[in-house]
Amino acid sequence: MSKRVCPWWLGYLLASPVRRWLSQHPRQILQPYVREGMTVFEPGPGMGFFTLELARLTGNSGRVIAVDVQPKMIAGLKRRVAKAGLQDRIDARVTAADSMGISDLAGKIDFTLAFAMVHEMPSVNRFFSEATEASKPGATLLLAEPRGHVKSEEFDAELQEAAKAGFTIVDRPSIPRSHAALLKKQ
Repeated sequence: MSKRVCPWWLGYLLASPVRRWLSQHPRQILQPYVREGMTVFEPGPGMGFFTLELARLTGNSGRVIAVDVQPKMIAGLKRRVAKAGLQDRIDARVTAADSMGISDLAGKIDFTLAFAMVHEMPSVNRFFSEATEASKPGATLLLAEPRGHVKSEEFDAELQEAAKAGFTIVDRPSIPRSHAALLKKQ
């Protein structure tokens, strides 16, 4: 699997409205899984294509924690968050490449959005281990990987690592141009 991280400057394109024209609508993808008051974790948010909608869906009583290894991605995300007036709902953090730095979230996460980023992690096993530790029992994780970057066999290997970490597949939602699975922590 590729471990190359998406360049920061590509974040502008990934957060643009053009992506919606290509059939990836954040609200449609997220609404079945996210409710008001939830604590949501989003690793690799880039400049926030999904983050802003996550914050809107969790409402005033919810919280979104977004972590990225690239300071310029987080800076861009923070600018978009401020412009949208959602600063009180989103905790945007720069993290190290070898850990997501979320030990403070142990057992607090209701939902994790892992969209087009697990294939970039240095250790898929470590990603799922940390996600499991942060998740409440019964929490869900939406795993989606781009078909253009991740082969079916690689996605299946990610699902095997998720199972080893304590997640089970509960659904295989259809997301345009993506492999996808909804996982649940046991």
